Amino acid sequence: MAMIRQQSGLLAYAFLGLLLFVIFPLTLDPFRLNLMGKYLAFGFVAIGIVLTWGYTGILSLGQGIFFGLGGYMMAMFLKLEASAPELPDFMVWSSVEQLPLWWLPFKSAAATLILIVVLPVVIALPFAFAIFKKRVGGVYFAIVTLSLALTMTVLIVGQQGYTGGANGITDFKTFLGWDILGDRAKLVLYFIEITLLVLAMFLCGFIIRSRLGKILIAIRDREDRVRFSGYDTAAVKAFVFCIAAVLSSIGGALYVLQVGMIAPGVVGVVASVEMVIYAAVGGRLSIPGAVFGAILIGFSKSYLSETFPETWLFFLGAVFILVVLAMPNGLASVADRFMLRLMLRNPPSRKQ
Repeated sequence: MAMIRQQSGLLAYAFLGLLLFVIFPLTLDPFRLNLMGKYLAFGFVAIGIVLTWGYTGILSLGQGIFFGLGGYMMAMFLKLEASAPELPDFMVWSSVEQLPLWWLPFKSAAATLILIVVLPVVIALPFAFAIFKKRVGGVYFAIVTLSLALTMTVLIVGQQGYTGGANGITDFKTFLGWDILGDRAKLVLYFIEITLLVLAMFLCGFIIRSRLGKILIAIRDREDRVRFSGYDTAAVKAFVFCIAAVLSSIGGALYVLQVGMIAPGVVGVVASVEMVIYAAVGGRLSIPGAVFGAILIGFSKSYLSETFPETWLFFLGAVFILVVLAMPNGLASVADRFMLRLMLRNPPSRKQ
């Protein structure tokens, strides 16, 4: 079975690479390619969820926090560049007379890119370590992260003068003077995004195949035995949670570059639960499956909302139910069954 999963995984990687690097750029117009870039931004989050939920047993329903964190940091830099030397428009409308101190680092592109990677770790590490040290897990950890996502949404909406409130941050066109709205720019951004996505996939794949990956699976299945063996399971789980947080933050930053705005909706409860669904549909034990799940759900939302504007949520809900009932292990199980049938029809020849 392990060999079947390995071969189906290689098949999924090859097919995904063909889609991302060849089929999508050659067949999609700039508008649709930009939409695909939006879906792939959520692929970063889904990969992190595979690592935390699928292999470590940590179900976080608050990944929108870190996705929004990266998105807002990128949007702050872009807004300051677009507004310079004046204050951002929503601050002027809210009678803010001076740029807040915590906005100042985002005048620098280098500082912004560093903070997109570092700040999620600074926030996630002490939180996760404290929670896991108290041995809080399972549904309780999911509820805690869900509550934090809701709290962050309320905080963003309530601070209209500093965060843009319910409208979010928008109306920016350049990144370091480079027009990011043109068709050529969208193509360049798309290839930058899929390159980073491939690197994220290989990083998580390396972790899963390493000794650490075996420890993660052991923690998922019997954490008490791993703890009794001398491992600090809280530190290991906090480390994995930080990796997922960084991936979510990077996805959020790329989302802003693709979409051209950020709003509290991508931080809240609904968005965070949807991010888990991406991994569930694709297969919570499959890295390429998580990316497929993000693409499939994103495309389904766009297509159904355009075709059935009043009832599309019901169609999408039916798709979720059917996937859970028919494919409890997600789309990755389809690839596994395909490889099994292929091997049964063409068994490997034995040397006499």
